[in-house]
Amino acid sequence: MANRSTHTPSPLEVFHLMNKHRARWIVPTVAFAAAALVYALVKSDTWEASQALVVRNEAHGPSDRPGKFAATDEMKTVQETIVELARSDSVLETALRQVGPPASVTSLSEEALTWPSAQDIDDLRGNVKVTPPNGAEFGKTEVFYVRAVASDRQRALELTTAIVDGLQGRFQKLQSDNATSMIQELERTAQLADNDLAAATAKLTEYEMNVGSDLSELRILNDTPSGNSDLRQKVVAVENELRDAVTQQRAAAELSELLAQAKHDETRLVALPDRLLKSHATLSRLIEGLSQARLRTSTLLGSKSDAHPLVIAAKAEELEVVANLKRELDNSVRIAAVEENLQTDRVETLRSQLANVHARLERLAALRAEYGNRVAVAKSREKLSEDARRNLADARASHAAAASASLINRIDEATTGPRPTGPGKSTIVLVGMVGGMLVGFGIVFLTVPATIDDRQSASAAASNGTSWKPHNPQTVESLVKTNGALSLKQALSKISQQSSRWN
Repeated sequence: MANRSTHTPSPLEVFHLMNKHRARWIVPTVAFAAAALVYALVKSDTWEASQALVVRNEAHGPSDRPGKFAATDEMKTVQETIVELARSDSVLETALRQVGPPASVTSLSEEALTWPSAQDIDDLRGNVKVTPPNGAEFGKTEVFYVRAVASDRQRALELTTAIVDGLQGRFQKLQSDNATSMIQELERTAQLADNDLAAATAKLTEYEMNVGSDLSELRILNDTPSGNSDLRQKVVAVENELRDAVTQQRAAAELSELLAQAKHDETRLVALPDRLLKSHATLSRLIEGLSQARLRTSTLLGSKSDAHPLVIAAKAEELEVVANLKRELDNSVRIAAVEENLQTDRVETLRSQLANVHARLERLAALRAEYGNRVAVAKSREKLSEDARRNLADARASHAAAASASLINRIDEATTGPRPTGPGKSTIVLVGMVGGMLVGFGIVFLTVPATIDDRQSASAAASNGTSWKPHNPQTVESLVKTNGALSLKQALSKISQQSSRWN
């Protein structure tokens, strides 16, 4: 048993074994080769036709390149949709009706009357493939192939052409149906967006009417918070005018006070600044005349006595100027008081105007937040309405394009290879012969496993000087000779036992 478990037969021993039992492997070889030959003779040829197609994107839309896909995922999605459409019942049934039943189906048979049946459509589905070019995958290239398999070359071409025709029509119908559904949805969306826009516009109009004359200022304040509006320019102008009015008011008050003091002391008139006397030209000339009269009097007194006629005349002139000056001072005091009152009224008026402008600005500032919200809502609704209208226009363009053009285009015509697909007749016969030979070799090794082992055991016993009796293995052959017949279960059991001893 140890010798059988460790012995490996040599090629020469295997050759002698095969030669001795050649009938056991020749018969399966011939049988398998004959069966393969019969199969090769009766087997019908299988032809595969292919049609190259290219798919493009819709020309309308936001894409910078009309007709090109914006992303590979988008192209892959379209091509996967095409795959499902090409294998759909409607496309396959239309193709089968267009091509008709095969020649093997007679026109009066039941199969021809029910053509195409559900089984025919399912069989064709298994023979139709939609594949990308060799070495590529869907989404990487716009080109793909539709392949159909049939038992006849012409039928394969016709089926492929019919499937492509049905695919183009079905894809166009799918586009049209999708566009129709989108149009209905987008029309409703656009209507809702228009209604919302109308409501927002009405609220904004009502709010603007309540604002009144300051609407332009409110719009400027809302659009450019740091902008320079008319109201702000008015604030600056009123503030500048108010500062000037306050300055003039102070000058008038100071002049009125000085003139009141000068009524009691004429010498103060000489000290009055010209900027205060610029509105009193007569008073300014009288003051100047008084200064000149006093200067002449002083000059004459320096060389003549008080009783001199020139000195007396100069004093008389001086007194006359002083008298005229006092009368003019009374008028100037009244004028200065009136001017002071006017400047005071002007200051109050300007302050009231400034307060009014500031109040308007504060009111606009309080209204700006609500107004900004309503303007933002109106603009948002307007944008939604524009987007809905644009999408609706795209859907209508897609619907019109689906009725006039196909996104799937052929590249040349459908073609087949020069030979049918699958192995040839000689290849089938050769494969059957090789398979039969391998089966025969297996039968030999399974039915006569002890032949070589007994010969090796005898040689080993002779070399050891011991006696050896031939082993009588219970092979399938010996059992058949003894019992005349074996059941399938007994044969399999014995083959398993012999295989375990061989191993």
